[in-house]
Amino acid sequence: MDRDREFDEYVDARALVMRRTAYLLCGDWHRAEDLVQTALTKLYVAWPRVRRDASPDAYARKVLVRAAIDDSRRAFRRRETVVDAVPDTPVPSAASDLDVRRALASLPAGQRTVVVLRYWEDLSVTETARLLGRTEGTVKSQAAKGLAALRDLLGHDVLEEQR
Repeated sequence: MDRDREFDEYVDARALVMRRTAYLLCGDWHRAEDLVQTALTKLYVAWPRVRRDASPDAYARKVLVRAAIDDSRRAFRRRETVVDAVPDTPVPSAASDLDVRRALASLPAGQRTVVVLRYWEDLSVTETARLLGRTEGTVKSQAAKGLAALRDLLGHDVLEEQR
């Protein structure tokens, strides 16, 4: 079973990166696991074609992003959570990883997806546009708006320090 062995090796090498990317796309570790499982299932089905004709990483990333988009469109994800009192939120003096993740999670899904693909996955504007089925102008616009929102949420100085 060459196919299974090759696929297992690929999963061993890439599953952690896929899980981190999925988390950044959706902001929830449990949903990220589900997204990765969906992506790996589809990748396994297409494995003979993908390993022969294309880059498995590119295919897996595309399936992962599409699964995240499909998942975010489900009605149960859009419901609001009712709480008794609005929690107090402290103003951080410097951004931690948790602050960045929270800020990223607060972005609209389209901006968050573009920011993750451009700056976490380090894809070009062209690659991101092709992956999402959008124009390059839309990707640039979403990236600019996403970064501006992150600067507002985290403070301009914090993002400049991390460059």
